[in-house]
Amino acid sequence: MSPADPVPVLDPGPAAEIGRYPIGEVVERTGLSAHTLRWYERIGLLPQVGREAPRSGYRTAGRRLYSDNDLAFLDFVGKLRSTGMPVADMIRYAELAREGGATVDERRDVLVAHRADVRDRIAELTACLHALDYKIDLYTRLRDDAADDGMADDDANHDAGH
Repeated sequence: MSPADPVPVLDPGPAAEIGRYPIGEVVERTGLSAHTLRWYERIGLLPQVGREAPRSGYRTAGRRLYSDNDLAFLDFVGKLRSTGMPVADMIRYAELAREGGATVDERRDVLVAHRADVRDRIAELTACLHALDYKIDLYTRLRDDAADDGMADDDANHDAGH
């Protein structure tokens, strides 16, 4: 999925909730490290990820298994991170999302505020880009003028010798 693609809307049916991807596959699909995935779970950004049933003779739960909904949420969290949303705001958004439909307005407000911050940052970066373009164009003109002056000198020297 490219950065310009919209966030996928998953079928909210039970199949989207079934954990089927072990952590290694999620690492490959998302580019996140296993440590980051576990950290997201620990801080509440990602809900408790489902686990395989424990194997016979083991006291602990089995491997984490991520669902399609988990992957879609991780993709969206990646977009929030890329746009500079603070982790605390991402956690707040995730908590609201887990609370369900009653928090739609609050989730929208969080995203509207963040979008305003993103637009401000884009405006700042655009101004910086214009400054860079100006300097690059200036140095290109100076280089080209110097090359033209040098060629004129070379031509004059060449003609004087003949």
